[in-house]
Amino acid sequence: MHAYRSHTCGDLTAAHAGETVRLSGWVHRVRDHGGVLFVDLRDHYGMTQVLADSDSPAFAAMDKLRAETVIRIDGRVKLRDASLVNPKLPTGEIEVYATDLEVLGPSDELPLPVFGDQEYPEETRLAYRFLDLRRESLHNNIMLRSKVIRSIRNRMWDQGFTEFQTPIITASSPEGARDFLVPSRLHPGKFYALPQAPQQFKQLIMVAGFDKYFQIAPCFRDEDPRADRSPTDFYQLDLEMSFVNQEDVFAAIQPVIQGLFEEFGGGRPVDANWPRIPYAEALLKYGSDKPDLRNPIEMQVVSDHFRGSGFGIFAKLLEQEGTEIRAIPAPTGGSRKFADRMNAFAQREGLPGMGYIFWRKAEDGSTEAAGPIAKALGAEPTEAIRQQLGLGEGDAVFFLGGKPEQFEAVAGRARNEIGRELGLTQENQFKFAWIVDFPMYEKTDDGKIDFSHNPFSMPQGGLDALNGDPLQVKGYQYDLACNGYELISGAIRNHKPEIMFKAFELAGYPAAEVEKRFGGMVKAFRYGAPPHGGCAAGIDRIVMLLADEQNIRQVIMFPMNQRAEDLMMGAPSEPTNEQLRDLRLRVLPKE
Repeated sequence: MHAYRSHTCGDLTAAHAGETVRLSGWVHRVRDHGGVLFVDLRDHYGMTQVLADSDSPAFAAMDKLRAETVIRIDGRVKLRDASLVNPKLPTGEIEVYATDLEVLGPSDELPLPVFGDQEYPEETRLAYRFLDLRRESLHNNIMLRSKVIRSIRNRMWDQGFTEFQTPIITASSPEGARDFLVPSRLHPGKFYALPQAPQQFKQLIMVAGFDKYFQIAPCFRDEDPRADRSPTDFYQLDLEMSFVNQEDVFAAIQPVIQGLFEEFGGGRPVDANWPRIPYAEALLKYGSDKPDLRNPIEMQVVSDHFRGSGFGIFAKLLEQEGTEIRAIPAPTGGSRKFADRMNAFAQREGLPGMGYIFWRKAEDGSTEAAGPIAKALGAEPTEAIRQQLGLGEGDAVFFLGGKPEQFEAVAGRARNEIGRELGLTQENQFKFAWIVDFPMYEKTDDGKIDFSHNPFSMPQGGLDALNGDPLQVKGYQYDLACNGYELISGAIRNHKPEIMFKAFELAGYPAAEVEKRFGGMVKAFRYGAPPHGGCAAGIDRIVMLLADEQNIRQVIMFPMNQRAEDLMMGAPSEPTNEQLRDLRLRVLPKE
């Protein structure tokens, strides 16, 4: 017999009754039933119930066991009584009567329990992640992640893509986040960067003549953490294709992503209709460039009904250039109680409140508008708003006003809150949308022009488009949104040096700087570059949605905490003086 096991803890069934077996695993829990001890023995594959009575040679050793001790047991497989069968376990028809027991790895007292679903502070869980990973839900999430990645690889190979690996130590690149810099020992004073994405390399792969590339790529960005974003590193499905337009990329990636969600989504419906929504339209209707389309609410501009009206706050606001009033319909939300709840939500968001109108049945049986805005605005404009939004008795509408860039994000969150509160959002399904026509440039806080998205994208209209107002230039850039999350970002690439130089010039990069920072790619484009494009899908975020988790750390094996610290390994750590001398670096004291 093998030194440690003849079977795993998930193998044994009624067909093994009477056999002598050897199992190894962790003590999940110990139960004393008056002279009969039961141990739930757990390994990667499952759980088996082990028992010993006072006649068993293993009884004395079993009585001393502590939870999470690793043991090896020998014993006989017995059928359970019919009344004691556990249908929730694959091994639930049997139990193993222990005849011998050896402790392979004793356990200290646990800082957090593995058995049960008790909530423990995340800092404790991350410091003892190896214990946290033993918990069933987290273990299942990590196994789901592995299966998803395997399925991605199979699907990509089946579509004719070839997997290549790109460098981890490279040069800095403007991808929209801070780089992690790596000092060079051989070249003092110079630094490598960990790649924010394999962007330049995958484009060079296309220039080199490899037609369809993909990899499961690690990416590194020094970012502020969020529930759906790691502050240090993440993995993405990275792909690139030659001789393609935007629709070709969509057609290539949709079967992969849709197939994943159908395979691993637990039977939740996956909408196969992926609409194309222009970026400006997404912000107007949903207040977000990653809208949750499970929520049917669409915002509308209603400024004309308030211009010069009796509702002075909005009328005066609209006298300022670039302002508008936006309406958020709330079907079935027509009560003062709900309006008060939404006002409380707005105040939590830092606003004084949200104006509203709701419609109810009047004493004479007609539909009447209620609320301070309806009273100040008057019957005719109020009715026009109701007609425009398609609302009726029992419905409501909420208003936000000002410059769109100042209130759009709050309006989007309000739309989500209204959809959830009123039960309008269709839970337990997946709805996708391509967001297209992103602006190439944006104005920074100091009034300068900078890239708003991927700097290597082809502007719509080519070189001619770059001779006008940069803020009007749209790029062949696209994101895929699902249930309020961005899953994919991509673009058709700028493969012509003259267009690339002009695009970077508008963002404040002179030609010499472009040559210095992206010399390899510029050089390659001068030797016959094909039209090409691609995208990258966030694997961590995909698995988070499939696992129905709200926090991305629940699907990453060894994540950092919110302060970008590895509490288990003690990173970041202080370098030794010898390390600093080798790199010719000096750490300045804190100011």
